[in-house]
Amino acid sequence: MTQRRAPDAVLLAIAGLLTAIGIVMVFSASSAVAYTQYHDAAYYLKRELLWAVVGAGALVLGMRLDYTKLRPAAPWIFGIAVVLLAAVLIPSLGSIEGGARRWLSLRLFTFEPSEFAKLAIVILLARLVSARADGAASFARVGFPALFWVGVCFALVMRQPDLGTASIYLLTAFVMLFASGAQLIHLAIEAAVAVPALLGFIYASPYRRDRFLAFLHPWKDPQGTGYHIIQSLYALGSGGLFGLGLGQSRQKFGYLPAQHTDFIFSIIGEELGFVGAAAVLILFLAFAYRGVRIAMRADDRFGYFLAIGLTASITIQALINIGVVTSSWPVTGVPLPFISYGGTSLVMTLFGVGLLASVSRGKRAPASAMPVTQRKAS
Repeated sequence: MTQRRAPDAVLLAIAGLLTAIGIVMVFSASSAVAYTQYHDAAYYLKRELLWAVVGAGALVLGMRLDYTKLRPAAPWIFGIAVVLLAAVLIPSLGSIEGGARRWLSLRLFTFEPSEFAKLAIVILLARLVSARADGAASFARVGFPALFWVGVCFALVMRQPDLGTASIYLLTAFVMLFASGAQLIHLAIEAAVAVPALLGFIYASPYRRDRFLAFLHPWKDPQGTGYHIIQSLYALGSGGLFGLGLGQSRQKFGYLPAQHTDFIFSIIGEELGFVGAAAVLILFLAFAYRGVRIAMRADDRFGYFLAIGLTASITIQALINIGVVTSSWPVTGVPLPFISYGGTSLVMTLFGVGLLASVSRGKRAPASAMPVTQRKAS
């Protein structure tokens, strides 16, 4: 077998830096609520450190894995994801937190199948669009199957309900189909199916409708649907240019809900200021650049689309989260990749980074395919 290239060191450095920032900020953002609930200010920090170690192992596993092995396994991986998403909806298996049934309760920890499904969708779509020389140019052979299979996961996640994750599925699929040469009319057809489904779910409940539209006028209901956004904006605004200082947040003392999960970027802005928040955003943009660069240099079409999908999934989620906390996007309840507290999210994100690094290393090839001089050197 050939020696594969070294992984993209810049990508790994960015992922490591974002994870380190996440560990520090989870401790800072959660210390007050952790002490109040568990009499241990480091309660969430200890668990985040444990998941970071597991995630580091998942990253190494993904990086050492020959990504081409995922192509024949794609239908099986996707099938497992669908079964897990369906299992969450069974009352005896799925647990409810925050009004949503998103987690499978295991003996020692909980697992969020929707995070695994993000990866499964990317792998399946990469296989689908790479199988044809014209990519997604054919709606009947690629566009419709992609819409159907993504729609299966979309429908199961919306039953939880989890609007944020469902929207990430759709946006990731849209990016991958666009990158694979789908015609604009086909993308418009897919949007014409997906958007009404989203709006129908949102407007079916007055509460969901008001919460979805709250970002447009949060002060209309400051103690209700606009509360999260208003408190988030208070945190960001009080941070100024350089912030109040690490650990000096005031909003984390019972004012800002979900301060160490969905709204952790607000605490970053409050404690580290515009400079710190901008630095995190720049790191995500740099991550997106490295991901696209890896895709453009991939050894094969499957690697190209896999890298595009992984990069899109993580970057889109980050931009949605930042959009929510800055009142630029409807409140959808998605964590900030690498940074928000949450075991499944961190582990699956780091595994995705490992797969990106695997694509950057290139695929394995038989030694007989190597130049004679290279065979002798190896």
